[in-house]
Formats: sequence, C-alpha cells, structure tokens
Amino acid sequence: MNRFVEKVVIVTGAGSGIGAATARRFADEGALVVFAGRTRDKLDSVAARLPQGKSLARVTDVSRLDDVQGLVADTLQRFGRLDVLVNNAGIAPEGKITEASVDDWRQVMAIDLDGVFYGYRVAIPELIKTKGSVINVSSVSGLGGDWGLSFYNAAKGAVTNFTRALAMDHGPDGIRITAVCPSLTRSNMTDDMFADPAMMAKFRERIPLARGAEPEEVAGVIAFLASDDARFINGVNLPIDGGLTASNGQPPMV
Repeated sequence: MNRFVEKVVIVTGAGSGIGAATARRFADEGALVVFAGRTRDKLDSVAARLPQGKSLARVTDVSRLDDVQGLVADTLQRFGRLDVLVNNAGIAPEGKITEASVDDWRQVMAIDLDGVFYGYRVAIPELIKTKGSVINVSSVSGLGGDWGLSFYNAAKGAVTNFTRALAMDHGPDGIRITAVCPSLTRSNMTDDMFADPAMMAKFRERIPLARGAEPEEVAGVIAFLASDDARFINGVNLPIDGGLTASNGQPPMV
C-alpha cells in the first residue's frame, strides 16, 4: 500500500518500540517521516532503516514547548507541510502514590500529557491547512486503573478525554483526532516483562488472544487511523488489546 505518498508525518517517541515501528510503517507507505526522540543514538538506529532523503531525525524533548516548536518548524522547512502528527512519547513510573516521588509525577505529566498538548497546539495551524489528523498513543491504562501505576493512569486518562474534546472542537476544521489504547506491547520498557514467564502467564490469563502485542501491530492501526480509509472516524479511543477490555475483570472460572 502507498496511502501516504508525499504526505508528511511527525512521530514522537520514535527511538524504539511503537514509535519506531510507526515511523517505519509510514515510510513503507510512501510518507515523508519526521521522527523525534530524546536520544540521538536511538534515532540513528531508526534512520538506518528508513529511505534516504525522505526522512528527518530530530532530537526533541516533548516536555519543552520550544523543542516542539522547533520540531514543527524544521518539518516545514524540510518538507513544506504537515499532514499527520503521532503523539507517542511517554514514560510510566511505577509505585503507589506514597512511594513514587513528586518529581515522578511532574515528569510523567510533562512528557505524557504536556507533550500531547504542545504537539497539538503547535501543529494545528498546519493541520488545518492540510485537513490532517492527529493520533495520540494513549493506553488501556487510560481506560481503567492499574495497580502501582496511578501517575501513568492519570496522564493517560487525561489523554483519552483530551482526544475526545479535541475531536469535537476541531472536527469542523476538517481535522480528525483519534487515539489508540494498547495493552502490553513489546518495547524496551516491557522487555523484562516479556522475559518473565510468571508475568506473561498472568497476561495470558487476562488477554483472550493469550499474548502481548508487537509494536508493528499497533503501528498498523495508527496508519489506518491516519489514512483516508478512516476518513469518518473521529474522537475514538481504540483499544489494541487482544480482547482485554472485552472482559468484566473476573478471572477464568470454567
């Protein structure tokens, strides 16, 4: 498929995991891809797998407004337009509210929530011009609570409802705003979980498809939501969870 020929896409948090897979997916479908992250070495690794001359790597801290402004400005200077913004950057500090620090709270809100706000705030004038779209990477943790992840739940819950509100405000401008809500997905943040047989047994018990997701599986859904195939989809928070949220939460009893 070549659904994004000459379309310009920004992907944040693209140094690994879902972000890297998403950058590759858009490139494979003909897009001009600007991929951002905080670590140059990781971005260089992603760049090695993307077409020369049709991508741009930029070190960016999405918790800083000036960094996000620079990211969009560099995109326009290089490619002249912006069609799709994928707000993917995120962190997930662990611990109960009495255990995780105030700095943990500030950091998760700055990256997971402020980063989405800054991205949209800066990009919207260009997206109005192109009738573009935004895909926020939320989480099933933004649809329900977890043990020991209350800060992450708060941030992703905000992203989930922010997505709905933005879709209502800017649908009349021709911009579609959606979010994906993955469950356990392989990444450098979850490699230890995938390597733990006891932990994976717990996930297999809860997820009807009995496994975690690969980042490419999430990237494919993001590309769909950005495409004209999804041109009447707006304001949705789409679980990519193998059926996890189909459950009422009780364990298997038969």
